[in-house]
This record gives sequence, C-alpha cells and structure tokens, in this order.
Amino acid sequence: MRAAVVTGFGGPDVVEIVEVAVPEPGARQVRIKVAAAALNPVDAGVRAGVFGGAGKRLGLGWDVAGTVDATGVATGWSVGDEVVALAYGTAKSLGTHADYVVVDADAVAKAPASVDVVHAATLPLNALTASQALDALGLEAGQSLVVTGAAGAVGGYAVQLAVHRGLSVTAVAREGDEELVRSLGAARFVSGAVAAGSVDGVLDAALLGEAALEWVRDGGAFVGVIPGAHPASVRGVRTGAVEVAPDGARLAELAALVDEGVLTLRVAETYALDEAAKAHTRLAEGGLRGRLVLQP
Repeated sequence: MRAAVVTGFGGPDVVEIVEVAVPEPGARQVRIKVAAAALNPVDAGVRAGVFGGAGKRLGLGWDVAGTVDATGVATGWSVGDEVVALAYGTAKSLGTHADYVVVDADAVAKAPASVDVVHAATLPLNALTASQALDALGLEAGQSLVVTGAAGAVGGYAVQLAVHRGLSVTAVAREGDEELVRSLGAARFVSGAVAAGSVDGVLDAALLGEAALEWVRDGGAFVGVIPGAHPASVRGVRTGAVEVAPDGARLAELAALVDEGVLTLRVAETYALDEAAKAHTRLAEGGLRGRLVLQP
C-alpha cells in the first residue's frame, strides 16, 4: 500500500509516498481502509522535526474517515462499519495519510451520517482538542469565555462547543472573519485586545500566551493548545494546555453533534494522496479557513 512519510526533516519536499506492507490489526485494534484524511499543522511539525525522531521513518496523518477493513479480537467493530478515528502520535511509523491505517478500537467512532467522508475526516483531531480543552477549563453554563483564533479549525469547534455548553463566547479573530465566527455562535467579536480581567476563561487557540492571560479575571482559567507552552499562573488564574487524547466515546458524541447541526465541518481543499507534498506546500502558505484533506 501507499503511505506518506518523512525520513528526513525539512520543507514540503521531504514528504515521500512510499510502498509499505499493509498493517495487520492486533487485539483490540481495527484496520481502516482510508477514504479521507485531514492534513493538520501537527503534520507540518512532524515533517519539520519539531518533535524529533531523526533517523526514523515517520508516518503522517492523525485524522481518518473510512471503512473498517479488518479487526483484531475484542474490538466491538465489524468489517464494513463506516467510522472516524484519531491515530495519535508524533513518532508513529505509519499515519492516516495512507491507503490503510491500524488504530486502537477505543479511538474509533461511528462516522457522522449527515456529511461525506471528506468533511468527516476533519472532525477527530480538532474537535477532540477543542472539547478536551473546554473540559480542562471547567467553566459552567453562564460563564464567559474568550476563544482566540476563533476562525481556525480548533477555535471554530471551540466556539460552537462552548455555546452548546451554555457559555457566553467572545471570539477573537481577524476583522475579515467576523461574519464567520458570528455564524458559529459567538455572542461578541473582537479583532484586537479584550479588556483586562473581564472574562472567566480563555481558550487560546491562537497561541497569544501572556497577552491573552491578562484578559482573565482573578481566579479564572486559561488553557492553551500546545502542551508545555502555556504561561505561568498569575493572580490565581489556573493555566494549562491540552494534550489531545484518543477517545472514541467522546468522538462519537462529537459526531452526533455534527448530525444535530451543532458542529460545522469545514473543508478548504482536497488533494490526492500522491499530492501530499503539494498539500503541505498549500498548508505552509496559510490563510486557510477549513482543513486540507487527502484522499487515497
């Protein structure tokens, strides 16, 4: 089968399509025939060597939508099931940018029925990150939340999920994105700074760090999206960062929210798997409002 990998670090040109053996699922694992797989900034980080792994073959791709093709024992899944899943890991030898991928059974969820596989492939990584970040904030209905980078993939899901949880959301994004983020449910829009100490929490998808921490009231909460990169606590504000974890049960809840119309899945462009390097080039150019998706 084909797989997109890197064996050395650098720009988009280091992404290779190689022929590898079809992986076999072990106990409590399933093999998915990939129909679509999103390309995320974390893949660019793997490609550039941000996470290390020099001298190894590193597979690319975390998100997948497709069909269960084979199962190990004790999985609860059947061949032919249409699913989505998160294949976690920055140092895995094979990722979802491939013809087939093996994942743990408890990382898998039934695919949303109301969208095609291309859109479904944009759900797992970014929606789970947003959902788990909101969990870490621990805010209650009626409290106020600022989401930075609200027009991005994680930020957009965070806005919609926060509104669904009953939070009052202020979206921070570029001026040209106001219509978009308001359509996601944000009650307020800001293209610059928020008043200091004015909100109960910040979900910092734009990596503003200490500047956004100033907006949180004393004793509030701040959560970033890059582990270890969050600012230190001040004024009794809890600070932290989410490290996304596979969670098939939560992913199933998120897929249900797609079918209920709560979550909006956004696709910017699609590429064939063989065009993976070209897709990385487009990702590096920026300005996307939605995910790039590879299709084998």
